[in-house]
Amino acid sequence: MAKDTIPSTPQRRRGAELEKILLDAAWTELKAVGYTQLTYDAVANRAGTSRPILYRRWPHKHDLVIAAMRDHTPMLSGPIPDTGSLRSDVIRLLERSARQLRAIGQEVMLGLMSDIVAKSDKVSHAVEVSNIGREVMTTILRRADERGELNLKAIPEPVITLPLDLNRHEILVTGKPPSHAKILQIVDEIFLPLVKRPSR
Repeated sequence: MAKDTIPSTPQRRRGAELEKILLDAAWTELKAVGYTQLTYDAVANRAGTSRPILYRRWPHKHDLVIAAMRDHTPMLSGPIPDTGSLRSDVIRLLERSARQLRAIGQEVMLGLMSDIVAKSDKVSHAVEVSNIGREVMTTILRRADERGELNLKAIPEPVITLPLDLNRHEILVTGKPPSHAKILQIVDEIFLPLVKRPSR
């Protein structure tokens, strides 16, 4: 080694940089082995860190996996559809959600939902998901109201998120994201008849 060469030492990773490394490692491990086989040891090894660092941020496996999913393929990410048609907007939203669910995979979704239901913090996560869905659907319906397609004030609160709720129900019942045909059925046969203003 030359006399003027200083041995390099690894720099300690902190904050957002460390969290990104951890979430990348968790996502890679999740895609490699699935939800059931994923362990904190394996994720820590991929990230070049220790289990306690993971546990401090995400006490349960489902906390870690949800964080990794949000970072890599968030469920309702992207611009809210604005096609000029209520029907097209809702179909696009449900199709995008279904694509993201397929990217995550059936085994991961079923394992994750089972774990969440078994843990005490399931309510807070369910409320968070519901609130995001309500915001997105309310925006879509408000735009439709402004176009004269419906009367937003006349729509009962539970109906606002109905398409997304039925999407999740399909996963719980079949273990798979809804097909294109199922999405059309949800929109055309269930949701639109409940919200559309009758034609004169």
